[in-house]
Amino acid sequence: MAAMRRISDRERRARLAVRHHLAPSAKATDVVALAERMVGLHATDPATVFLAAAARLKKPDVAAVEQALYEDRTLVRTLCMRRTLFVLPVALVPIVQAAVTEALVPPERKRTVRMIEEAGIARDGARWLRQAEAETIAAIEARGEVTGADLSKAVPRLRKQIPYGEGKTWAGKMGMTTRVLFLLACEQRVVRGRPQGSWTSTRYRWAPMTSWLPEGMAALKPDEARAELARRWLAAFGPGTVADLKWWTGWTLGQTRSAVAELDTVEVELDHGDTGIVLAGDDAPVRSPKPWAALLPSLDPSVMGWAERGWYLGPHKSALFDRAGNAGPTVWWDGRVVGGWTQQADGEIVWQALDEIGADGQRAVEREIERLQAWLGSAVVLPRFPTPVHRGLRE
Repeated sequence: MAAMRRISDRERRARLAVRHHLAPSAKATDVVALAERMVGLHATDPATVFLAAAARLKKPDVAAVEQALYEDRTLVRTLCMRRTLFVLPVALVPIVQAAVTEALVPPERKRTVRMIEEAGIARDGARWLRQAEAETIAAIEARGEVTGADLSKAVPRLRKQIPYGEGKTWAGKMGMTTRVLFLLACEQRVVRGRPQGSWTSTRYRWAPMTSWLPEGMAALKPDEARAELARRWLAAFGPGTVADLKWWTGWTLGQTRSAVAELDTVEVELDHGDTGIVLAGDDAPVRSPKPWAALLPSLDPSVMGWAERGWYLGPHKSALFDRAGNAGPTVWWDGRVVGGWTQQADGEIVWQALDEIGADGQRAVEREIERLQAWLGSAVVLPRFPTPVHRGLRE
């Protein structure tokens, strides 16, 4: 029996540099192809989409990303892996819908019905909810695009309030607009469109999903969709472990193992005694590119791609992640996270080194700061999930 191929941490970092388009020699030329190669760009923080693309494109341009999202509609913002917003190529929507998002709908719909009934809004919560959804869809279709605030004015049912967290310090009331739009978005009936304000805004306008998928969405079998999503993740993030894939998708362990079993994969030895998997034929040696620097945004897909991050993050999780596991902005040098960065109120980029990177690394990071500073212009992007490094730099 042939010995198991070993892929060291160093080689994993080389694969990351090339496949995630971070090394200068591997920069992408098209944002849609980039999003497909990365299996989506995180979008919980709207600025992440643009900053993640800017770090990987030869000619980064806010207008080009907006063109793909809102004019060409070849990219779309949707809820999927780990109940997280991603920007995906439209062609990937049926895959993630069947593989991940559909499973969210039944329990969330049941929960919403219960909340409606317990709040005294209606005795038959399911019927009331169906009517609210129908009226909401009709209002969106009549207007083409509309904000949540304007929807609540047009659809009286959406102005109903649901209490939550009773007896807790965080108790409050939630408008039905939030719940109804969440369910409709999970069913791919509506979509977050162009926001009010700049590319950093979260005040989205809502539009019919038919604006992006005029012929409707193909219905895929969940097991086949999960296998395809696993294949795409391995192509972009492999080698990885079953635990990595389980975490990234939000699947159960059984679903993860079943998806991997449908693929032709090869086990490889990783550093520190772990066993990883790659797609068959994808275990050829990869040479390291020249050392490179990058400033990546909060929740960047490269930072959030694996459950086990020691091989690129080192001991810096507590400094660069918040308590909920959200990554803040990171500074990279030659495939490793070596610090964090943020902007001051006047837009100046500041950073903190957490590793010694030498004079060459220092100069490379400073050049990357200058490049990003020029690209940002007057825009100030503050992460939505503050980390210890961010708070220290802002003091």
